[in-house]
Amino acid sequence: MTEGSEHSRRPGRTETSSPLIDIFSTPVLACAYGLIVAPLLLFLTLQPSAGAGVFETRNEHKFFWPVLTAGAVVLALRHFYRGGRVSFPAHIICLLVCIAFAGMTGLWAFSPGLSFIRFSLQVMVVASIIVPAILIGRSVDLTRGLFLCFALSVVLNIFFLAAGYQTIADKIAIGYSGYFTGKNYLGQCGAIALLLAFHELLYPGMRRAVGIVVTFASIVIIFFANSKTSLGLAVLIPIFAGFMLIARRTTRISPAVFAWLMVLGYFLFSGITGFSMSRLSYMIYGDSTFTGRQIIWDFVNLEIARKPLLGWGYQSFWLVGPTGPSVVDAPGWVKMMPNGHNGYYDTILEQGYVGFTLLLVFLTATLHSIGRVVDRDRRRGWILLSLALFVMVYNGLESTWFRAFEFMWVVFLIVAAETAGYSQPARLAGRPAHARRSLGRSQQRTTGARGVRLAALSGRP
Repeated sequence: MTEGSEHSRRPGRTETSSPLIDIFSTPVLACAYGLIVAPLLLFLTLQPSAGAGVFETRNEHKFFWPVLTAGAVVLALRHFYRGGRVSFPAHIICLLVCIAFAGMTGLWAFSPGLSFIRFSLQVMVVASIIVPAILIGRSVDLTRGLFLCFALSVVLNIFFLAAGYQTIADKIAIGYSGYFTGKNYLGQCGAIALLLAFHELLYPGMRRAVGIVVTFASIVIIFFANSKTSLGLAVLIPIFAGFMLIARRTTRISPAVFAWLMVLGYFLFSGITGFSMSRLSYMIYGDSTFTGRQIIWDFVNLEIARKPLLGWGYQSFWLVGPTGPSVVDAPGWVKMMPNGHNGYYDTILEQGYVGFTLLLVFLTATLHSIGRVVDRDRRRGWILLSLALFVMVYNGLESTWFRAFEFMWVVFLIVAAETAGYSQPARLAGRPAHARRSLGRSQQRTTGARGVRLAALSGRP
């Protein structure tokens, strides 16, 4: 059986699962909402410049995420009612620990009320993605669903680009934002769509044809967004992931180990040569501050020093009102920032070095699990690794970790969920107990019958 035919049969499908429930409980709906529905609603209600701090007050969010979470709960109850069991891979356990600690930081948060509201939303986002993905296993192709979501977003944004839509900030930065609230979002969307389109090119027929169209459309919107970072990462990351895949096959080195070696290599190279990220920023942007981000990071580091161990509390530093520390303590235009434009700095700022350590453990465990996916399915492992690395690297310039309204965080959660399904044994993963027993007896009968036939052919009694 060929690799393509094997995946088309989806061996992890449970005989008792309902396709309707599987489809409408998949994490793809969460991606479609965060990537397409929510930004379009924000655009159509004439609030394209609204900050992230008002997102949780919008009525559509109060309706959608509870409904999707309820669907995940129903799926879980149905699974356990039929005698099913759940096995959480190590990286999913690490994720749950990260989320639990983030909620705990609300106890000492600057604004406990806002922290609790934002954490509750985060729990719903994680539950609506992780729970269905663990239960349905490989019966739904989440990677293909991601591609369809981003392909639709790219097509829609082509029409907005034709209309010449720009926000005020985008006019200053010379870029287009499509229906998003800023050009950086459009660049991120185009880059992820491009990565997923590259993956579609690996398959024959209609998938390859659609992949070619989306590839060109993605490049167009990246150029219109004037996002050099997104374009550069979309080109370099899949190549880098390919090298990691080759290293995995030849040396059995985990992608996590390879990634840490590269980080260590950068620090050694920087220490020896004096080459720094500021120098790289000057080479790319003509500005050594990463277009003003270094000013924000200097302020963030001062605030981290005030509460280094446990932080200011989950999402309780930025956008917490006129008396919040980001407004009272920040200099000049930094007061208006919705975040620190660095996911790692913001994690330390809000959850301290304890939360930062937990995040690193989760990311390391996820990369290691993707290595097991590579062993079973090279194409799927390559795209999952590419998406994971893209989000990890981009968080050095934008803050998306643990941000419920950021579609890149949703993408990373889906990558972790897909990895959980494909890094586990295929045959019995996600099956109810009675289905596993039935399959086991069937395999025993098949093995016994095969043994009788072989004995007859060999002439042995």
